Amino acid sequence: MPYSSLKKWIFRLDPEKAHHLTIQSLKWMQSQKIMRDLFTKQTKTLDERLRVQLFGIDFANPVGLAAGFDKHANVYSGLASLGFGFIEVGTITPRPQAGNPQPRLFRSPADDAVINRMGFNNDGVAAAKKSFHSLPRPDVPIGINLGKNKDTPNEEASKDYLIGLRELYLEGDYFVINISSPNTQGLRDLQEESALKELLDSIVSQRESLVKETGRKRPLFVKLAPDLSDDQLGAAVETILAAGIDGIVATNTTLGRDGLTDPNVAAEAGGLSGKPVRDKSTEIIRKIYQITRGRIPIIGVGGIFTGKDAWDKIRAGADLVQVYTGMIYRGPYIAKYVNEELTKLLDQHQISSIRELVGSDVT
Repeated sequence: MPYSSLKKWIFRLDPEKAHHLTIQSLKWMQSQKIMRDLFTKQTKTLDERLRVQLFGIDFANPVGLAAGFDKHANVYSGLASLGFGFIEVGTITPRPQAGNPQPRLFRSPADDAVINRMGFNNDGVAAAKKSFHSLPRPDVPIGINLGKNKDTPNEEASKDYLIGLRELYLEGDYFVINISSPNTQGLRDLQEESALKELLDSIVSQRESLVKETGRKRPLFVKLAPDLSDDQLGAAVETILAAGIDGIVATNTTLGRDGLTDPNVAAEAGGLSGKPVRDKSTEIIRKIYQITRGRIPIIGVGGIFTGKDAWDKIRAGADLVQVYTGMIYRGPYIAKYVNEELTKLLDQHQISSIRELVGSDVT
């Protein structure tokens, strides 16, 4: 059954119930090696021009799945069979938490958009670690997105991030410090210069201790919001560079409502994702690249539905890209579709490697 037909049935369900049903399907699929192999064969990207290497990590293609889908780190093995170049799990907090009251997830089909106010609902670090030790490890890189518990005050936030980093350090290929979700009260205040410096200094120090202890250096990224002013963005990026952070994820969901035509959905609190945030996130990526001049990698996320969307973010300065809302609307094979469309664009422009495009639209 084509996804366009299946989507009509799925969209009759409450969005969160539909997500849970998808998770259960992925759990079944990943428990069957024959099914994992079948999906991998159907979606695997073979075009070497799409290959990306960062920090010694090999990405078969630049299209990853953003954090927020596999919140509990328990279906990444199944997701890795859908053609993604990498999977980011989480956001994971030290202790389990239920998140915000339901309903907390809202679709706007007319706008290819979603609003969520989930609130870092997850099973906590211990459960994630158990999953990593029990599930088959896929051959794609796994990123781990870390957050703080809702009841942890900002003055003690570093303790939560340090717990996540320490306990899961050997499980992830890279880590993302999530300080930009709009759905945990006060979290975005950690993007302010002084708070950010204190937080990142402690995290980098912890990482250096773990490097000595394990002999392995895991890259650290910081995920930023799309709603920062130019001055706030500049200060945050300079602080990130000075702290020795390895990369930036841009961007999280937006509190803005531009581009939404459904007034009922627009009235809901939470972060907006999907097509309405596409151009906004691309512009933030461009500004970050202008500041950093390519000194650290950028993972671009926000409104990617097509190969052209990914192409634009890469030209704006992204080394890798991530999808999420696009998968809700375009289906589980979105990575395959985006990679095929990127390949056609490479052919059309006679480009020998996707790496040639990074920042090519920035003056």
